[in-house]
Amino acid sequence: MGGMVLLPRDDMARYRLTVDTGGTFSDFVYLDEQTREISVAKLPSTPDDPSRAILAGVELLLAKGVQPADISYFCHGTTVGTNALLEGKGVRTGLLVTKGFRGIYEVAEQCRPHGSAIFDIFYDRPPLLVPESLTGEVTERVSASGEVLLALDETALLTTIREWREEGLESVAVCLLFSFLRPEHEERARAIIAEEIPGCAVSLSSDIVPQIREYHRLSTTVINAYLEPILARYIGNLEQRLSHGGLTTRQKYIMQSNGGMATFAASARKAVATVLSGPAGGITASVQTCRTTGLLNLITFDMGGTSCDVALIKDGEPSVQNRGKIEERDISLPMIDINTVSAGGGTLARVDRFGQLEVGPQSAGAVPGPACYARGGQQPTITDCNLVLGYLGEDNFLGGKMKLDAKAAVSAVQHDIADKLKLSVVDAAEGIVRIINVKMQEAIKAISTMRGHDLRDFHLLAFGGAGPLHACAIAAELGMAGVVVPPYPGVYSAMGLLMSDVKHDYIRSKLAGLDTVTAEGIASVFAPLQSHAERDLRDEEFTAAEIEIERALDMRYAADVRPYRARRTRRDCILPAARHRSRAAGGAAQAPRPRARAQRCAARNPQSAFRRRHARLSGLSARAPRCRGTFHRTRDCRPARRHDGRSARSYGARRCIQEHPHHHRGFS
Repeated sequence: MGGMVLLPRDDMARYRLTVDTGGTFSDFVYLDEQTREISVAKLPSTPDDPSRAILAGVELLLAKGVQPADISYFCHGTTVGTNALLEGKGVRTGLLVTKGFRGIYEVAEQCRPHGSAIFDIFYDRPPLLVPESLTGEVTERVSASGEVLLALDETALLTTIREWREEGLESVAVCLLFSFLRPEHEERARAIIAEEIPGCAVSLSSDIVPQIREYHRLSTTVINAYLEPILARYIGNLEQRLSHGGLTTRQKYIMQSNGGMATFAASARKAVATVLSGPAGGITASVQTCRTTGLLNLITFDMGGTSCDVALIKDGEPSVQNRGKIEERDISLPMIDINTVSAGGGTLARVDRFGQLEVGPQSAGAVPGPACYARGGQQPTITDCNLVLGYLGEDNFLGGKMKLDAKAAVSAVQHDIADKLKLSVVDAAEGIVRIINVKMQEAIKAISTMRGHDLRDFHLLAFGGAGPLHACAIAAELGMAGVVVPPYPGVYSAMGLLMSDVKHDYIRSKLAGLDTVTAEGIASVFAPLQSHAERDLRDEEFTAAEIEIERALDMRYAADVRPYRARRTRRDCILPAARHRSRAAGGAAQAPRPRARAQRCAARNPQSAFRRRHARLSGLSARAPRCRGTFHRTRDCRPARRHDGRSARSYGARRCIQEHPHHHRGFS
């Protein structure tokens, strides 16, 4: 379940400040709420301590005569947690599991990921964040119905924890079987760890992601434990520096992966929810662009200094997933579906030992940066190539505030690429740009055509420091409807932070067949989640009138693993004069609305995969999707148009299988 609020305005203060920290630049947006004037700035990032660049951006605003007390709102999109996960620089972490199940983390899903890894004989999974030597077993057992079969053996647990005291652990993840039904054992383990290892962070799976799927719950909890101390230190240091600088507003937020914001304190506790903090702001701004332009189908294209993030918006709504992967590590939390590739302005080009041109994944980053920045970089980057080809000018970079060195760019391309391949400098630069464009085209196809969408129905929304430079060539190659470039594209993600709401997700699993579910039973699941959401938001000083709650049920066919979501946003309120909105998966945050409108969701009859079945579920009407056959031309599943103008029945069949796999058992 997720609580969302519209931020109150402080009449005594007038400025809103947002910052999106990237690998090369940190982007700032300043909004004067009285005059509605917007000003922007870009400063080089400081990877060793991102807060230094943030403070420099705050000082830019103060240099204009603004007093710190006039800043009423601060929101930050951060990559601190993401970088620590990608680079394997988290803290030393331990893991507690139920006795006999220590292999869950290592075994994972027992299969390779989809894509090229299936055919890669050298493929190897990423290393475990917690080594086997730091995985401890806890003698306890809870049944699938929530019954305690074996009480927690605290003596054995104490022995394990005391052995860990000498290991220098900074964090511990606790994931016991069915703890989302009975969290008492995990909570007691946390209390014992706090007594034996003071200062050690503890992440409980019953707090982080209290739902079914043992491995995904464990993986998510481990990632949170691995990142929590790092993010907590960073946020604490940032808050202290901002306070010393006079910025004392209580509205200080961190962007989350689900497209909403959370307070500094909440973000520090749930670090795993910030792994897509940076690009999520751009998606929020893109949804607003859909509303203002009337273009409801967009592919967002955010190309910055180190990476390119693409996402799909269909009918004005971004694609949101309840489970995702970051660098092949599973995270089971609601997050915007963003596909990221290593393709940015700082991506390096080189000739390998076989004489082949390679582009990426390494990046020059902020230090030393591209050769044309004249900060010590020697290798050619995408930015250098764009300067050589004339797409960038020497004197107008960052609005003329930064001068580029064209001679250094030409020299880097000449020495490292052109001479080795016996090409002209221009041909070498053009080849590099073409390769990186193909890489980004494949990222776009992965979220669109490979999922049954026709790119001719979509516009490409280009932003980020390098996005508009490459957008037209990519859109033309893919046959897209057109290109949209918003105002201030270089700081567009920071602009989205101005438009975001505070948003929390609360999740609870309840396994039950439709024939056994009652409205009262569903209400008993929603009620405590709603109370939790309202309590958290009240603690963050939001009033009932500022809160919206949206309920959602994840339902699935019997013996199927793919859930189908039925949502209901409730505008009339349980609390007086309040609007509620919450989101939930497998259980939600408030009692279902009586006689709610019909919602289509999945209800499978085990006797027949295609037989329509109706069921009453707490005021919701449920029925199976209308697609009944492989080649049926229905609204839900039809042979899709290819962007080369042809229509193929086999392509339509593949699309149907992707969208409704339960209808095509045995078909591949």
